[in-house]
Amino acid sequence: MREQVLEVLKAVRRDVDFEKETKLIDDDILDSFDIISIVSDLNEKFDVDITADELEPENFNTLDAIVALVESLQ
Repeated sequence: MREQVLEVLKAVRRDVDFEKETKLIDDDILDSFDIISIVSDLNEKFDVDITADELEPENFNTLDAIVALVESLQ
């Protein structure tokens, strides 16, 4: 699952080291357009529905947090 999520993230932003970054949102590494693209791709790839309620920085600051979010929705 982690590798599949990483593929989605890299498809949106190849220039970011998602395995090392721990403040993707807090440090403004990802902007709102990136998040919209990521959410859309995750919803499609994993057949989940990430809602506005889940669009919290803590759910998108790290690769592991994003993986945990997707796993919790499956």
